Formats: sequence, C-alpha cells, structure tokens
Amino acid sequence: MIENERINVTKVFLPNQDEYQKILKSSWDKCWMTNRGDLVLELETKLKSKYQINNVILTTNGTLPIQIAIKTLGLTGEIITTPFSYVATTSSIAWEGLTPVFADIEVDTFTIDPLKIEEKVTNKTSAILATHVFGNPCDVDAIETIAKKHNLKVIYDAAHSFGVVYKGKSMFNYGDVSTCSFHATKIFHTAEGGALFSQHKELHDKLYYHHNFGHNGPEHFHGIGINAKMSELQAAMGLTVWPYLEGIFSRRELLYKLYLKHLDSRLSFQKIRLETTYNYSYFPVVFESEAQLLKIVKVLNDHNIFPRRYFYPSLNTLPYLKSDKMPASEALSVKILCLPLYFDLKEEQVKTICGLINKNLNQIE
Repeated sequence: MIENERINVTKVFLPNQDEYQKILKSSWDKCWMTNRGDLVLELETKLKSKYQINNVILTTNGTLPIQIAIKTLGLTGEIITTPFSYVATTSSIAWEGLTPVFADIEVDTFTIDPLKIEEKVTNKTSAILATHVFGNPCDVDAIETIAKKHNLKVIYDAAHSFGVVYKGKSMFNYGDVSTCSFHATKIFHTAEGGALFSQHKELHDKLYYHHNFGHNGPEHFHGIGINAKMSELQAAMGLTVWPYLEGIFSRRELLYKLYLKHLDSRLSFQKIRLETTYNYSYFPVVFESEAQLLKIVKVLNDHNIFPRRYFYPSLNTLPYLKSDKMPASEALSVKILCLPLYFDLKEEQVKTICGLINKNLNQIE
C-alpha cells in the first residue's frame, strides 16, 4: 500500500479554485454564460497563437466534433478507421448512419497501418478516420497520399494530441478536419470540452454553423445544425489551466521517463514516430500475455493502484458491428495496460508501481 492513497490511472489537474472564480467573474458579471462569450473567444485566440492554427471552434465535448466533421464533409457509405481507439471514434461513424470499415494497426506505433488502408478502399469509401493513438502521430504523409489517390476526405481523432508537434506542425493542422478532447482527464482540459480544427476557411465556416444549430444570424439559417457550443464555465476552466501547461508537460515527461528507466526490460512500449515533439499523455505498457497482464492488475489493485486496460476491447469486436479479424489490434488490446500518469503523481509512487510489476513478473511462469 502506498500511504493508503488510491492511485488511479489519471487525475484531473486543478489549479486553485480562486483562480477559476477570478477568470469566470467577467462572464458572471455580464450574465453571459454561453453562446460564445468573451472567455470562449479568448481561449480560441490562445490556441491559434500558441500552435499556429488558422481556425478553431471550441465545443462542449470531444465526440460531437467527429460527428459534425462527418456531417459537414457530406460523407456517405463507408469510412475506413482504426480498431485500436476509444469507442467514440467508431460509434460516431455508426451514429451518423455510415459503416466503419476497419484497417489493422502497425504493431510498434499502435496507429493505423497505411498498407492496410489501401486494401480496404472500395467504391463505397468516402473517408479515412484515423486516431493519433496516445498522442503518437499516424503516418500522415502516407495517409494523405492514399486520400489524394482515391479522392477521400481525412479526419483525425487527435483527442490525445494536445501539444504534439510532428514535422514542425501541430497535429491539429493535419487532415481535412482534426478533432480534440478537452475532457478532465486530458493534459489540457476544460472539465468537459473539445475542439474542431480545419485549415480551410470555407470548410471551417460550414463546421461553425453546424455546431450552432445552423444559424446565420439570429433569424436566419444556413442549414441543419446541432448544439455543440462550449460554455463560458468550460472556457474559464481552460483559461485557468493554461498558465500551467509547460509545467504539466515537463512533469509528465519526467514521470514517463522514470517508468522507462525502472520497468523490467521484458515489457514492451509504444514506439513514438520520429520527428515528433511528444506530450507524454499516457504511459501504455505491453505485457507478454493477457494472463500476465491480469496478474499484474490484481497485484496493483491489491495495493490500491488502478491502471486501465486501454484500449480494450479491439473495436472490431463490438457486438453491434460486423468486421473482419484484426490480428494486430486484437493481440495488442488484450495485453496493453495504461499505468498511472498525472501531474500530482509522486516519483516514489512511480518507483513503487515499477517495483510491484517487476517483482510479480518474476513470479509468473
């Protein structure tokens, strides 16, 4: 037991509550709590400036942006996607009445395999929806080549990619549309929230009206839309977290590297793509077997430590879908475990977690 403290896989970063109330006060005084108030606009400006982004739309969560992107791009038929992602990636496709077609993953990066994408393209394919897994960039160059060859749209689920830079560009600047989650468990959060990114002004304008009921002014409408607007309360949380970002990145990097230093060499780890400035969003570890993983989970739970099997199960096995076997994704999903990683986690706690894992690996035949 580590001082009887429960250690979860993650823990929300919360500044002093007075800082939050101070930022929120301007909207409170104006009685302006939603409909794109000053705090939402300020946060959008900060994002654009820090990561050299042309267009951003803040949203109330990280799933609606995927659904809005599918709708706005006018996609039909089939979308090729990854089986190794959070369920929102796949369920958004199905929710919009389209068919997810899975392409297996690269065994080392955990991201979708471009060679497998090419095999899945048919005359029904309208887009590729890929995930930057744990913030690790997809092979965006290969995906762009395939998309251009077959006249496909590209959406990136960049929920884990806040702060990640690949080949000198923010991950939000890739694809026709990129989406992000600002959920409380993420590196940067607005308690609950998300964002839409597109480099193309005309597409951005369409995404914008789709996220706001289709409005064109108070009395006119461009077309159909839903309500995905971020509130001032959410934006205030983001603005409160913002000044701490560099410290959050640095702390997570230190803990991430501490895990790598102390964990048994028989374990495997995700390969981060070259030319990537990483954000250390998660610490996934791959065991030799599911039985070994389950043994370690029990040991850690007995010591009040709660990692997460993430992503599990492989999405192609969801009961409401029909799919081919995905050998790489299915093999990975039963052996991968995300260990605790968050700002407040202590270095001694990381060492203790590593010690428990290493000791019990030696006891597993």
